[in-house]
Amino acid sequence: MKTIFAVDDSDTNLSTAKKTLESRYKVFTMPSAAKMFTLLEKITPDLILLDIEMPEMSGFEALISLKANPVYKDIPVIFLTGYANNDNIEASGFELGVVDFIAKPFSTHVLLNRIKTHLEIDELIRERTAQIKRLQNGIVTVLADVVEERDKDTGGHNDRTAMYVRILLKAMEEGGVYADEIREWDIEMVVSSARLHDVGKIHIFDMVLNKPGKLDNEEYEKMKLHTIEGARIIDRMIKQTGEEEFLHNAKLFAEYHHERWDGTGYPHGLAGLDIPLQGRIMAIADVYDALVSLRPYKEAFTNEEAVNIIAARAGKHFDPKIVEVFLEVKDQFAAVREAFLQ
Repeated sequence: MKTIFAVDDSDTNLSTAKKTLESRYKVFTMPSAAKMFTLLEKITPDLILLDIEMPEMSGFEALISLKANPVYKDIPVIFLTGYANNDNIEASGFELGVVDFIAKPFSTHVLLNRIKTHLEIDELIRERTAQIKRLQNGIVTVLADVVEERDKDTGGHNDRTAMYVRILLKAMEEGGVYADEIREWDIEMVVSSARLHDVGKIHIFDMVLNKPGKLDNEEYEKMKLHTIEGARIIDRMIKQTGEEEFLHNAKLFAEYHHERWDGTGYPHGLAGLDIPLQGRIMAIADVYDALVSLRPYKEAFTNEEAVNIIAARAGKHFDPKIVEVFLEVKDQFAAVREAFLQ
């Protein structure tokens, strides 16, 4: 059952709202915004009916506080108002994020139908968002699998590196590492986009991509182009679809995961914080997976050996702050590797 908060300094209005809604919703009534914020610490409603004119804290002031709090900002708010058809008040309310206005005294029919409409819209948006994410993940999975089918030596690489990226991001989030940058990230979306970091290998010839041995200098230069080609492929996807956030992250992973902290990487030779964070994170995930994986030209390193190599390259190949995080979660990396070996 959906939960609704009704906030109004009029007992009559609160009583009417409760009688009208309680057969369909779980209704909490309160006479002030202060009481609302106290209850919000324990219960998160699906919708808030909020009176505009109240003593101590007005509906507008309460709305501003709600929208400023990341925990409450997405709760739909309907203003209850005695100022029917006041354009200035409505314009100010919509600008601050209110979803609708209901004039007082309100009829039970209007109240029920407005609430039903907004709750159904909210549910429809969530369902549509979930559907888009499923479609997005499906496309990414197929495209990443196409790349792996061509690259015979890296089976499971995209899945493993995505898991490593998730581990690093969660630990960075908890530890406040680059907190300002990742605070607004949708972590699962970023992790999903990381699976496209090697998409540019589609353009690398098989004789180079699947050479059963170490690449010579000319072949290595051709292999390095997969970063630029990956960025171009994703740019084309952005132009065709208009999608920005997901594909923007994918492009940063693809183009910058071979840059090095000291500026000796490729394709642009960027250094330090000039390298996008996505590239600095993937650099560790990608190299770790390469180290612990068997290749025609090398044996697989143990987890301990791989960890020591990455630790030794902090401040040279890798962002030293992210290496510190990696060292804290190295056992989680090892667990992922072991799971794929079984």
